[in-house]
Amino acid sequence: MNMSKAKQTSESIELGVLLAISGGMMDAYSYMARGKVFANAQTGNMLLFGVYLSQGEFAKAMHYFCPILAFTIGIAMADLVRMKGNKRLHWRQLSVLLEAIILFAVGFIPMNMNLLANSLTSLACGIQVESFRKIHGRGIATTMCIGNLRSATQNMCDYVKERDVHSLHNGILYFGIIAFFIFGAIMGNIAIGYLGGHAIFVSAVLLAIAFSIMFIDREKEEIEELKERIEEKL
Repeated sequence: MNMSKAKQTSESIELGVLLAISGGMMDAYSYMARGKVFANAQTGNMLLFGVYLSQGEFAKAMHYFCPILAFTIGIAMADLVRMKGNKRLHWRQLSVLLEAIILFAVGFIPMNMNLLANSLTSLACGIQVESFRKIHGRGIATTMCIGNLRSATQNMCDYVKERDVHSLHNGILYFGIIAFFIFGAIMGNIAIGYLGGHAIFVSAVLLAIAFSIMFIDREKEEIEELKERIEEKL
């Protein structure tokens, strides 16, 4: 299978790489700069929410519950955008644009308002995880790695057992997205050292680039579809 071109712009490797880097940066930002709360890893937030509840520290527990709630709302928002649709933009383009705007706003939130900042960051993550589920037709997440790690390992085991080249390609793709997520976390932590609370702007810029890529590629796809229709009529 040719992995250089996806069936849909929203499933392209280039877009997946940008989203994975942005996903890693968001988690690094919320954890390292905003009070050790996860933007993407809601399992970790649920764990700490339960721990602080058991200790009777309800104020601290809310710092983990609110991002979980915001993440859930983000998923719902992405679905609403999909159902409503738009004639000028693909619904996933709208999702990316909305995500970029939210993260840009987060960069202006004071450092003593981490609960709001983390909740909005998790909201953006929820939008992303719901809007982008596949790369080249394969179920791949760009905001978390546990599912990708399982799929990567499974495909590599299939390759060792059956020598199926497609399984090898799949495994490389999954491990590649994981690597770019880690790279995003590294870049996020470096950006925090230079920019502090404004470091999230870098993630917003990456999403703006992703939006542009989707717009350009969509025009190319429409031109190709038009050419195919003309050729069929001739």
